[in-house]
Amino acid sequence: MNEAAGFSDEEIETGRKLFACEWTFLAGAGSPESLPAMQGIEVAFAGRSNVGKSSLINALTNRKALARVSDTPGRTQELNFFQGGMNLRLVDLPGYGYAKAGRAKAEQWTKLAQAYLAGRANLARVFVLIDARHGLKEADGGVFDLLDQAAVSYAVVLTKADKLKETELSARIAETAAGISRRAAAFPVVFSTSAHSGAGLPELRAAIVRVMRERGN
Repeated sequence: MNEAAGFSDEEIETGRKLFACEWTFLAGAGSPESLPAMQGIEVAFAGRSNVGKSSLINALTNRKALARVSDTPGRTQELNFFQGGMNLRLVDLPGYGYAKAGRAKAEQWTKLAQAYLAGRANLARVFVLIDARHGLKEADGGVFDLLDQAAVSYAVVLTKADKLKETELSARIAETAAGISRRAAAFPVVFSTSAHSGAGLPELRAAIVRVMRERGN
């Protein structure tokens, strides 16, 4: 994680306790009409297909199968909601940018994402996941545009950071930070994580704690 974030030991510990609670699957929504009623604070995770969203959610919550993990790109077709403590919900958005999904699927994803982002007053932040091995892609820019237009605060999380050498990872973080530096709704800190090794997870949990406190929770 970029050291500029400066999380305190208290925030790290509060994050650990927050995510150590019981987590349950709440609902799946495949259309704007099926979105669950707004309640508590929601933090969403977006990213290209196979970027590791479900693996990261499982790692954050210390669960092996809370979110379904698949090796098949484009498998998740719904927004999946997970309920934790302190009225916190995690939302797993369908993966985007899978070439074989076709234009119809891409339009369906955009429509569903737009409906969720535009009308979700309790959505505190979206974490956009980027595979550290590949960096920012064109499809990511489209999602950033969508979030900027909806005025939804978002932050970039590099996944699979354990696959890079330390110097490579530092360069990727700097490159990514430069790529979002002029984005209106982008949080300036780039997180780097590994669901496999656990690297960066305490800081990401602490970031969510900070977001909740900013929302008065």
